[in-house]
Amino acid sequence: MLPETTRMALKEWAVACRALDMGKQVVLLRKGGIREESVDFRVVHPQFLLYPTFEHQKPELVKPEWHGELAETVARAEKPGGITLSHFAEVTSMAEVWEQEKVDALSPHYLWSTGYAQQRLHWQPLRPLTVLLMRVYHMQPVTVPFLAEYNGCTSWVTLGQDVPLRGLRPVLSDEEYRERTDEVLRALKVTSAAR
Repeated sequence: MLPETTRMALKEWAVACRALDMGKQVVLLRKGGIREESVDFRVVHPQFLLYPTFEHQKPELVKPEWHGELAETVARAEKPGGITLSHFAEVTSMAEVWEQEKVDALSPHYLWSTGYAQQRLHWQPLRPLTVLLMRVYHMQPVTVPFLAEYNGCTSWVTLGQDVPLRGLRPVLSDEEYRERTDEVLRALKVTSAAR
């Protein structure tokens, strides 16, 4: 059951949010932010808003076919003072990955360059890379004030107000989402992942 409001948000590159919005991607690869409270990435809540960020995005970190979307996304960067939230997500399963071969096998399912995906895996090598499979929903956009505590390289933000989740509709149909997640799990050579 989907909630009516939430304060929980996951920070992710705006261009990755765009890939999720377009239904081109159903996965995120996470190791956590540099200033994460815990030592590694954790799913603190399986349902959350997508908080688009604009730091660190560079053309060489995404596949060439995403350079145009990246340029458009950067050109539309939020003005200081407000954050527009237009997508809600639900983690349907996740897996921990240690092997470069599995990250490479996932390449058709994400927008990042091979080198950057491998870099994410090898950063903090004693911790696994978390692969999130996410059902994403369009929602009626809501702009909330930017607060200083949202700054920094952290994954999770608890917003200063409840955000209404109006007009939720899935980006992909049930059947499309099931097909896409099955493809990802096959690439990982996993029959089912932790929920």
